[in-house]
Amino acid sequence: MELRQLQYTLQIAEERNFSRAADKLHIAQPSLSQQLSKLEQELGVKLFQRNTSSVELTHAGASFIEHARKIMDAVEQLRQEMDDISQLRAGRVVIGSMPITGSHLLPYVLPAFKAAYPDIQITLLEDTSLNLEKLTAGGGTDLSLLSLPLQEPTLTYEPIGEEIIDLAVPPDHRLAALEDKPGGVSLEELKDEPFIVLKKGQGFRKLTIDLCKSAGFEPNVVFESNNIETVQSLVAAGMGITLVPRFIARAKRSELIPVYVPLASSPSRTLVIAYRKGRYLSKAAEAFIDTFKATLAER
Repeated sequence: MELRQLQYTLQIAEERNFSRAADKLHIAQPSLSQQLSKLEQELGVKLFQRNTSSVELTHAGASFIEHARKIMDAVEQLRQEMDDISQLRAGRVVIGSMPITGSHLLPYVLPAFKAAYPDIQITLLEDTSLNLEKLTAGGGTDLSLLSLPLQEPTLTYEPIGEEIIDLAVPPDHRLAALEDKPGGVSLEELKDEPFIVLKKGQGFRKLTIDLCKSAGFEPNVVFESNNIETVQSLVAAGMGITLVPRFIARAKRSELIPVYVPLASSPSRTLVIAYRKGRYLSKAAEAFIDTFKATLAER
């Protein structure tokens, strides 16, 4: 069994198609098929069920893929550690990010990082917080920008900052007049309001629901969206209210802008850089964390 065979098998499992997998691997399809057949003969099992339109994992294949991912991740960690020991300045960091938060923070962090470490390559993967946790736990990213609480028990994290959460209301809403007044609005006052929230799978939706429940009510959700900008535009148009992280509330780029009102209890969320427990962090990954913290502190 060779490492390249593990890599080939993982690519086939991801693409569910031999032709696409061969293109991604930059090899000829017959060569890919030959290597897979050689591996299956060595193992004595079929890893894939070939159909006319797709390729599906067998039971043995699913088990093989699970272990192959761990092996390839361990190899990559070993390579990173040896690169650090040999004091190579070049490196690569795969960063996972929530699209909502990343779009407002990474434009400040990434240029600062590239200026300080021009030879380190950054690969950015955006997904929902739930999917990012699974991806990070499986070694698909070195680090991921997430917020607490984390659901995946195999992850650990570095706190990078607290982010206050504001209330967003339509400009003609009864609470809009409290925008600049000290004290803020209590969450309990919102129990009869229509809420516009993010769809399931996004961490901030869960935080919004949990904050409302902690105030003694279940929010009346009238609209859902995958995009925080859409949520804010619907609020500005008078369709309801929502909670918004302050970093996002500051970036008023839409023509439809709600009024942001502070909440009396000053709820916040903790932003973290998460990674798998026990995972070796390369010097490049550590440098990214340090740069993120320093950049955020200036915001």
